[in-house]
Amino acid sequence: MERNENIVSSCLPRIRSSFTDLTKTEQKTATYILENPSEVIHMTITELAEAAQNAEATVFRLCKKLGFSGYQELKIALAGDLYTPLESVYKEVDPTDSIRTMASKIFLGINEGLQDTLKIIDEDAIERAIQAITTTRRIDVYGSGGSAIIASDIEHRFMRFGISVRSYSDPHLQIASATLLQPGDLVIAVSHTGANRDVLEAVEMAKSNQVTTIAITSYLRSPLSQAVDIALHGMGREVTYRSEAMASRLIHLAIVDVLYVGSLLRQQDKIIENMKRVRKSIAKRKI
Repeated sequence: MERNENIVSSCLPRIRSSFTDLTKTEQKTATYILENPSEVIHMTITELAEAAQNAEATVFRLCKKLGFSGYQELKIALAGDLYTPLESVYKEVDPTDSIRTMASKIFLGINEGLQDTLKIIDEDAIERAIQAITTTRRIDVYGSGGSAIIASDIEHRFMRFGISVRSYSDPHLQIASATLLQPGDLVIAVSHTGANRDVLEAVEMAKSNQVTTIAITSYLRSPLSQAVDIALHGMGREVTYRSEAMASRLIHLAIVDVLYVGSLLRQQDKIIENMKRVRKSIAKRKI
């Protein structure tokens, strides 16, 4: 099907108009999307395939047949069918809201997301992640788009521990980094959806070099969660699907803080001494 400029708001009409041209298995997935659109925008491709009792390959073929480049573009188009442009940024905010009301709603969503994450946090996974951080000689961090900011924050925070830490947002540098890693090194991959192809390829390359891998993501059953050794999940209340994950970004940073403090507590003497040296050097730069 030929692509056009209105693709972002034409998912459901496309499914209905193309339904008779789909295979039986594709129709099963299409029917599930038509009947459960508000649920599908929160699902990974794996979760949709399981819910529709189909294979991921079938879902991908359906996306292509409908004219989308992939599953993420289908979800963006689906969100365009369900919500107005304002709702796709933050559903609870109303155009008539005052600045204080708008801020209160956004802050509440972030707070609820943090509380939800606290309830589902996997203590064993956190413990294993801290153990990996405190015993490695090198950490490489991968993140693209908005997640690159979190990857950069990990580099900034953990380098103070005296560990070699580098963050990479460029996909070519990510795969180059992963190629050169050795057993005993550590990769931390950050992705809201857990479905970024470049990050996934870099993680797979790192694993082939027997490198320990950690994911920070929002989806429990995302491809990235299933690919890594240790998966850490944040539960942002993203009421609608959107490319900018507002609450999730801050929740991922909170998970980084847990890893940071946990690692600090495990090796207080060594790490605190390194941090003092860094602070002393930085203090010389201040007026």
